[in-house]
Amino acid sequence: MTASENPSSSRSEGRLAGRIAVVTGASRGIGRAVAKRFALEGAHVVAVARTQAALEELDDEVQAAGAQPLMLVAEDLTDYDKLDHMGAALYQRFGRLDVLVGNAGYLGRLGPLGHMPPDMFQQVMDINLTANWRLIRSLDPLLRQSEAGRAIFVTSGVGHEARAYWGAYAISKAALEMMVGVYAAELLKTNVKVNLINPGRTRTTMRREAYPGENPETLPLPDSHADAFVRLASAECQDHGALIDLPALETGGG
Repeated sequence: MTASENPSSSRSEGRLAGRIAVVTGASRGIGRAVAKRFALEGAHVVAVARTQAALEELDDEVQAAGAQPLMLVAEDLTDYDKLDHMGAALYQRFGRLDVLVGNAGYLGRLGPLGHMPPDMFQQVMDINLTANWRLIRSLDPLLRQSEAGRAIFVTSGVGHEARAYWGAYAISKAALEMMVGVYAAELLKTNVKVNLINPGRTRTTMRREAYPGENPETLPLPDSHADAFVRLASAECQDHGALIDLPALETGGG
């Protein structure tokens, strides 16, 4: 981890002022947009991604916009021992965690289920499912120390409908939704609120890989979803165990 200022020195204004937030997959796409918006809303953001240079670019943007520096964690989420160490380090530094955003994901190869290489199937599961369980395992005690702990996990429409050729990705998101539902049920009598977000069609690298012939100009930017994450991360939000389908909210339909 590269350290930054104490959270007490963060912006006094903003909907997330003083809150400590971990965001995974923070170097690009939705994770990047969320990490930046959280910082601009006054949160002390722990930005997690594999690429140090991309995290540093984000940190430069955040500081140029007047927010406090990010805490950068350049780690692979499948290095599970490092996730345990991150939880211990956050406990030593802050004694709590207010927000966890489990955003990082891996598409893998689309095609017939039986044609996927076993190592790729396992990698999709490791990143989309097991890494989020390891984050829960490591950070749940810290979320419980918050007066208003919030956990947000990013899913997909293919996680709650069987769609041909989406293979391991769809299976991993369906399993993620069940895991988060179980976690939410276990936290009913605590101050922690846990929810899922389905961002839907968004202009990201993963979307381009899944739909190479699609015109990206027809898709909303990741920044357009940041308000929904801020709402779920706020201490005032009382949603719990919900799946927030952003496409339905934005269009007024299903």
